[in-house]
Amino acid sequence: MSYAAARIEDLETLYGAPVAAATKKVTGRLTGPYRDWIDASRFCILATIGPEGTDASPRGDDGPVVRALDAGTLALPDWHGNNRIDSLRNIARDGRVSLTFMVPGSENVVRVNGTAIVTLDEDLAARFERDGKRPRSVIVVTIGEVYFQCARAIRRSGLWGETAAPEDLPSAGDMLAAASDGEVGGAAYDAAWPKRAEASMW
Repeated sequence: MSYAAARIEDLETLYGAPVAAATKKVTGRLTGPYRDWIDASRFCILATIGPEGTDASPRGDDGPVVRALDAGTLALPDWHGNNRIDSLRNIARDGRVSLTFMVPGSENVVRVNGTAIVTLDEDLAARFERDGKRPRSVIVVTIGEVYFQCARAIRRSGLWGETAAPEDLPSAGDMLAAASDGEVGGAAYDAAWPKRAEASMW
């Protein structure tokens, strides 16, 4: 069975314009709340693209899964895995990457889109040393854009069950206010979100 592919103009007509918060939350560098949120994440999915197609690889740690080298750069150590190096091969040939960060208990998801290289720099690898072991390589991501995703997907799925998010984790309102220089977001956004989500969940 075949289906007709929708055209971009058809999709734009059907979905309409995004609300202000959907565009104001996007920044080209880490704000304080975005950095704090990513620092709290122990798990992310690394998406890459190469000649064979796309790849999405789970990455996890028992501390921050990445380190911010500065407001525009993240470092992701490549710890022991299955040695397929699919993600590394892709990055070496096409540097476009996306990182999707999650924190248990939080309905928010933070995404970073950018470009990456794989480096064998020994000094950088040494910064991640654990019990005498170092990653064999480090993925260095130059941030193109960072933003939090709509929380409805996590809420619909009940992914975290009764798990509560860390109390000091920046909220969506915090991230939005910092990204928009206070134009939108803040406590009012957080207070209104649950009711708005329930009314537009499906």
